[in-house]
Amino acid sequence: MIDIAILRADPDRVRANVKKKFQDGKLPLVDEALSLDTKKRALQQEGDALRAARNALSKQIGLFMKEKKLAEAEEAKAQVNADAARLSEIEKETEEVAAKLNAVMMRIPNFISQDTPIGKDDSQNVEGKRFLEPAVPAFEIPYHLDILEKLDGIDIDSARRTSGQGFYYLTGDVARLHSAVLTYARDFMINKGFTYCIPPYMIRSSVVSGVMSFEEMEGMMYKIEGEDLYLIGTSEHSMIGRFMNTTLDEKKLPLTLTSYSPCFRKEKGAHGIEERGIYRIHQFEKQEMIVVCKPEDSEAWYEKMWNYTVELFVSLGIPVRTLECCSGDLADLKYRSVDVEAWSPRQKKYFEVGSCSNLTDAQARRLGIRYKSEKGTAFAHTLNNTVVAPPRMLIAFLENHLRADGSVEIPAALRPYMGGLEVIDVKNA
Repeated sequence: MIDIAILRADPDRVRANVKKKFQDGKLPLVDEALSLDTKKRALQQEGDALRAARNALSKQIGLFMKEKKLAEAEEAKAQVNADAARLSEIEKETEEVAAKLNAVMMRIPNFISQDTPIGKDDSQNVEGKRFLEPAVPAFEIPYHLDILEKLDGIDIDSARRTSGQGFYYLTGDVARLHSAVLTYARDFMINKGFTYCIPPYMIRSSVVSGVMSFEEMEGMMYKIEGEDLYLIGTSEHSMIGRFMNTTLDEKKLPLTLTSYSPCFRKEKGAHGIEERGIYRIHQFEKQEMIVVCKPEDSEAWYEKMWNYTVELFVSLGIPVRTLECCSGDLADLKYRSVDVEAWSPRQKKYFEVGSCSNLTDAQARRLGIRYKSEKGTAFAHTLNNTVVAPPRMLIAFLENHLRADGSVEIPAALRPYMGGLEVIDVKNA
């Protein structure tokens, strides 16, 4: 949510930003918000005037009664009652207008960074840097499900019977590898000075509407029937929600947190072969990083955060690149976002394994996350980034460490988390 003061002072700036995001259908929201804001402030002024008049009349009634001017006192009382009735109407109407204004403001996208490339969709995202040299081995790399099945590491058929499409069982050394990657990522972030957290896996609707746009919520979230609870799509949701309606001490900022959670997503729509298997699923686990900081620090943290993800992948011998998301590919709350993509020797291209976003104060405004300094209170900035999400990470890991005989090498950094295991051998030839 943007600052209403900016909308009042420079609505053309807001309109220009909407156009940069190729959301011209939202342009009428600017005028609607301005109209509702004008109406709200007029009601507030009328209410303030009535309260002042009521206080003045109340004093006069006391004087009239003291002076035995009973008729004048009764007339003043009648006016106080009339003003009270009107004030009650104003307060109700103000509340209704404020709710409508808030709903409209929540649909107006956040301002984008000057560094964000302008483009309609993800096809116009811009490549940034590459890390490690991508390679394609001399032997053919099978589809990741075939690799997993030869390692006796996955059972999709049983998961379809128990849970349906988009679920799986991981077994044996592959299940251990999955857990090892998460534990390694946890320790990696702790060593960077982040505090480890395990958050709630369900959140209320008030948190959901604060952490994401309505369009995202509809396409992602699972609702718990009969309760005001949703399954989280990422731990960012409950981690940021933790600070809802709080005023933080400036001295405690930045808050640097890394969290583990399962994630649940609808993942609507049909997908090609590369997005079947374990690429796009309804349930997965992830290590996330969250930062809550002062506005002047958020861009520096943005750079640090995506670099941490790159560093982690490089430490495991997986080539990656960054991809700056263009304006049309940014979710409404995002000021700036960069995807980290891993190299797929099988596809001979990169694919997304994580995303880092700076939301400036847009999310904090929706959730009421402030901090207090000597200058007063202000909205904090919030950022989030994927450390690692093993389903997609596993695909990159398996493809980049596959050997010609079908076995998978474990890089040195991960071996302590695998009980010293150096290779996952083929079980099903």
